[in-house]
Amino acid sequence: MTTLLKSLGQMFGRGNRKQETQFFSPARPRSAGPAIEIAPNDPLIAHLQGAGGVVEIERLNLDSPALERMRRVGVKLVVPLVSQGELVGLLNLGPRLSEQDYSADDRALLNNLAAQATPAVRVAQLVRQQQVEAQERERVEQEMQVARLIQQTLLPQQLPEMPGWRLAVRYQPARAVGGDFYDFYKRPDGRLVLAVGDVTDKGVPAALVMATTRSVLRGCARRMLSPGEALVRANELLYPEIPANMFITCLYANLDPVSGRLEFANAGHDLPYLSHRGAVDELVATGMPLGLMPGMRYEEKEITLLPGDSVLLYSDGLVEAHNTEREMFGFPRLHQLVNEHCTGGCSTLIDSLLADLAKFAGPDWEQEDDITLMTLERETATDPSQAEQKQMRSETRTLADFALPSVMGNECEAMTQVVAAVKELDLPDSKIQRLRTAVSEATMNAIEHGNRKQPELPVHIHVLVSDTALTVRITDRGGGRSIPEPEIPDLEAKLAGRQSPRGWGLFLIEHMVDEMHVIADEGHHTVELVLHLQGDAHADPGD
Repeated sequence: MTTLLKSLGQMFGRGNRKQETQFFSPARPRSAGPAIEIAPNDPLIAHLQGAGGVVEIERLNLDSPALERMRRVGVKLVVPLVSQGELVGLLNLGPRLSEQDYSADDRALLNNLAAQATPAVRVAQLVRQQQVEAQERERVEQEMQVARLIQQTLLPQQLPEMPGWRLAVRYQPARAVGGDFYDFYKRPDGRLVLAVGDVTDKGVPAALVMATTRSVLRGCARRMLSPGEALVRANELLYPEIPANMFITCLYANLDPVSGRLEFANAGHDLPYLSHRGAVDELVATGMPLGLMPGMRYEEKEITLLPGDSVLLYSDGLVEAHNTEREMFGFPRLHQLVNEHCTGGCSTLIDSLLADLAKFAGPDWEQEDDITLMTLERETATDPSQAEQKQMRSETRTLADFALPSVMGNECEAMTQVVAAVKELDLPDSKIQRLRTAVSEATMNAIEHGNRKQPELPVHIHVLVSDTALTVRITDRGGGRSIPEPEIPDLEAKLAGRQSPRGWGLFLIEHMVDEMHVIADEGHHTVELVLHLQGDAHADPGD
């Protein structure tokens, strides 16, 4: 305990009482002794609390470090200031200038002074405590405002538009800011990345970790990583950067809006619910939260959403909400409600769940954590008008979407599957032959040069068609290395053996199709082959 009133020093002057009282004249300088620190467990505190008046230091026999310090600095008398049994301060007095002992009148005066000073000291302490608490509340509120600003700035300001799909999101922050986040990102290959996450802890630290996590996941989306690969990379980047007592749960998914294929991986987040043909199931994929331990791997799952299917993604602020009886909202209740509300479609699921939560929690409910809800629904096919039919025919649709191990010879399998996929288009034989050659060469390059013949690295082939074009995208994992521009081969040099007979690939591919595009990022190479369906730029004049 710190002595709140320092030593009154030489309280009395030399000579008679009239001379001694002159000490209090404003023109006379006053002296103060050093502050005495007293530890909470020092036995001197208990003794002073029960002393009931002036204490003479020299007569005390205690094993007290504070008592020894008082003696060293010359304290002779101590007057305890006790309020409601609590020691709130001390009056420490040194020897009189007259070198005489303190009289009974002196001691009575000091006791009266203590009786008057104690309430004033206690009031001053309480005022100071209130000031400190007010400053702390103001600091916390400022911190919360910063956290809210970070969250509001980084959360998407509008939803992506996808024909044939309904996407809805509701973010309801708690009074104490948490670390919920959600995000969307359209990849160059047309797929949509969806992510929902929750950072442990609250306030500015959680908001900053949330911002870092969002940036890392966006980088993974730009690299067109699969969901499992994205979470692996995010975990390795976040683990050394965030505080030891924090981690992030996250659900990460890639949606192909054309085929309805949804690939997803889960880093310890609440399991999404799939509503399919009147039944509700959990989408299970295992994995540890991000930033918890290095070297983690994440299970990757895949489903195809059919017309009328929907998926609910959410944070734990919903299921962990309590009512006034401390009953938890819970997963079984959520499962039942999703099943009830999605019977005729899930377009109003979010509003219905929040209404159910408000009814469950009651009017006096104080929200404990952020609540994030996201629904993804594939619209049910309807009988379109002629204009809508024309629009639908002009949209791109998937004919085939498959992957093959990077083993030499699989270029023939790729060629076979692509030709089978486009059979319904009834293409001229000249286009079929050019397509076979281009696909075979591009797949061989992906196997040999992109994935370097590593069987565990797949070559992904996506076949799409519209009214005007057939597109084949061949993607490998050779990101980070540039693809050279097609060069005109030196036929004489190759025949003479001065150049490798290989090296025709890109030149040959470019001349087999109407358009060739190369898309590269840090993780992938994609060669896009395009054949025009209206007209034939490569047709022979005699055809």
